[in-house]
Amino acid sequence: MLKLIVANWKLNPTVEKEAVRLARAVDTKGVVLCPPFPFLAAVKGRVKKGVLGAQDVFWEGSGAYTGEVSGEMLHELGAKYAIVGHSERRMHLGETDEMVGKKCAAALRTRITPILCVGEPLAVRRKGTAAVLRYVRRQLAVAVRYIPKNLRRSIVVAYEPIWAIGTGIPCHVFEAERMVKACAAFLVIKEKFRNVHGLYGGSVSGQNAKSYLDAEYIDGLLVGGASLRAEEFKKIVAAGR
Repeated sequence: MLKLIVANWKLNPTVEKEAVRLARAVDTKGVVLCPPFPFLAAVKGRVKKGVLGAQDVFWEGSGAYTGEVSGEMLHELGAKYAIVGHSERRMHLGETDEMVGKKCAAALRTRITPILCVGEPLAVRRKGTAAVLRYVRRQLAVAVRYIPKNLRRSIVVAYEPIWAIGTGIPCHVFEAERMVKACAAFLVIKEKFRNVHGLYGGSVSGQNAKSYLDAEYIDGLLVGGASLRAEEFKKIVAAGR
């Protein structure tokens, strides 16, 4: 099975021409490209091998919600995945586990696979693995309450320790695999999801990607900054082949 590599471009690039150039350069089977909302249509027109993803989704289908984008809109554009609950949105925009759960349900209702992000801050990590497991399982448990049982089909869970994102200090492979495996097992065994893929995200690079992708229980990677550098991202993708 091909490893799933998700490119989260965040608030980059700033012009459509550059987004199209980057999409063309990294378009590969097994890759999910998640550009900013304004560039989704342009990137879709250039993606032939990979698939389109969104960086967020709102929990309502329509209504008086200024600035939001619904799952119906994203589905119409051709998005197959949506990142939900990224730590940057939790930190800067106050997203809660409850909001994240409602967004996951909205994505599933519109046949979009959510990429549910969870992960702990450094203060929790310093308390040890048991504390990290409790923290992350709580994130999952609260979010899943908002997903009806009839929608618990395919989901992607991304373990992204907050202390590793954008810091250049990646999580050790052994610990990353343990957490990804624990998250996926919780969703399958406890919450009865049928199909779960587990990703790791946090300071992923062309140098360390293979070590993560060689791990048995890591099904792919959620890549941030490195996904904006075409040659670097292609090294990451190649590591999963």
